[in-house]
Amino acid sequence: MNRGTRTFLAVVAAVSLAAPLPARKKPPEGAPKLVVLLVVDQMRADYITRYGQQWKHGLRRLLAEGAWFSEAAYPYLNTVTCAGHATISTGTYPSAHGMVLNAWWDRGLRKTISCTDDASSPLVGYGDSVRGNASIRHLKARTFADYLIQQEWNKKSRVVSYSMKARSAIMLGGRDPDAVTWFDDRKGVWVTSRAYTLAGVPFVHRFARQNPVKRDWGKTWIRLLPESAYLYRDDDPAELPGGMTASFPHRLTGNGKPDEAFYDQWRTSPFADSYLGEMARDAVDRLKLGQREFTDLLAISFSALDSVGHEFGPRSHEVQDVLARLDLTIGELLDHLDSKVGAPNYVVALSADHGVATLPEHIREGGGDAGRFTNQEVHARAEDAIRRHFGPGKYITRALYTDLYLEPEVFERLAANPEAMKAVLEAVGSASGVQRVFRRDELAGKETSEDPMERAAALSHFPGRSGDLILVPRANWFIAGNVADHSTTHGTANWYDARVPVILYGAGIRAGKYGSAASPADMAPTLAVLCRFTLPGVNGRVLSEALLSHATAGNGRQP
Repeated sequence: MNRGTRTFLAVVAAVSLAAPLPARKKPPEGAPKLVVLLVVDQMRADYITRYGQQWKHGLRRLLAEGAWFSEAAYPYLNTVTCAGHATISTGTYPSAHGMVLNAWWDRGLRKTISCTDDASSPLVGYGDSVRGNASIRHLKARTFADYLIQQEWNKKSRVVSYSMKARSAIMLGGRDPDAVTWFDDRKGVWVTSRAYTLAGVPFVHRFARQNPVKRDWGKTWIRLLPESAYLYRDDDPAELPGGMTASFPHRLTGNGKPDEAFYDQWRTSPFADSYLGEMARDAVDRLKLGQREFTDLLAISFSALDSVGHEFGPRSHEVQDVLARLDLTIGELLDHLDSKVGAPNYVVALSADHGVATLPEHIREGGGDAGRFTNQEVHARAEDAIRRHFGPGKYITRALYTDLYLEPEVFERLAANPEAMKAVLEAVGSASGVQRVFRRDELAGKETSEDPMERAAALSHFPGRSGDLILVPRANWFIAGNVADHSTTHGTANWYDARVPVILYGAGIRAGKYGSAASPADMAPTLAVLCRFTLPGVNGRVLSEALLSHATAGNGRQP
């Protein structure tokens, strides 16, 4: 039952009982009318210092007039999309919120499930039928959005969350949003789930109908800036652009029509971010976000940078151009908020879910050690080592990125046989690119370990979901699906994956560059304080040094 239904039933009950209505609680003085939560998927922290001179609009405004925490980083191992968005949304780490990876092996169901899987919540398409299911049910922590709408003075607040990805929009939107929407690039339609609405949200349906994505078919993606403004080279042989051409210009034509190939090109372009910006501005207008006496939440996760970064790498002209155009998109959104909401009435928080590794070819060009390795290699080494001790059989269930899942009772047999366990750990540790291997039983209670690798692995570990063995890649090495056809990725605790922007801007924020320790987990408790309530049980801290004047008691960082 969504909030609209509950409100209607409450009104009916009140009328039927003919009881006097209680006095309505007033919003606390100074609380912002609108919280804007922006996530830029795959935005490395050093993009600011490397490419920031190319920005003149929204990103530049946030940096120049906001509070920028230049040393912010994730402290855990599995720096992937679902984990990052859940951390930003809840103020907790994967060891608490349970989003250990984008997908994990479900031991009970004996299959791999995604972090948003929910068979009881089929998808709802805006304009066409879609297959699949999704909800937030696997998230073990409550979100900022959940707490915001439960404040006694804020029962009529509105929550809107948009992204190209289900796991991004869902994690930011919480359990009871007014609209949570993402894109299905197989059908080219916007999507939600029956966990949130039975037939879709009317204002989203209207916007999607009036602005079909196929309108962008045939467009050409060219550089926004003069070619001389971009660093490095354009056509790099190490890039693997998939459905795009190797260098500018990029024409979005699919297979000659608005088909799945076109929609894949579209989401791997700045046109996707621009569309999300349009959707956000429309939501502000249609729902009067920030224009009533309540505090609303608008959450947007811009996904194009992640798609482009995986294929072209962090030094590409394409990555630089996505950021330059996102600078424009965010600038348009801020200008719209100034006009509709008023600058003193909203606060913006911007971060990223993870960074990305430099292409190994570029590291090796400079004489460094770098490369790719596969789960298949790890799987085979572990299986062979166990067979040498236990005889023929199947002992490994799945290798999912950093996590190796064993068949039932195999881990217990290894734990009871120190020689066999040692052999397996050495076999996995000998794989190309592996620096260290942890057993699942070594990680309990190690969230505050002084060993940074052990701490990172422990903060990513959730019993029952995480693997039996956890491997830590070496610096500049990463796990690829196939070493021959993979450009770059993320998902380690190395600086290029872990360090991301954390920027606060607007009502109640003291502008400046801050070098103090920070994490994206700090944003939710900080936003809560700005909205005059407290988030319990968080791992993040309130970034009080960037607040003009607010009490911060009860919001300190917890282990």
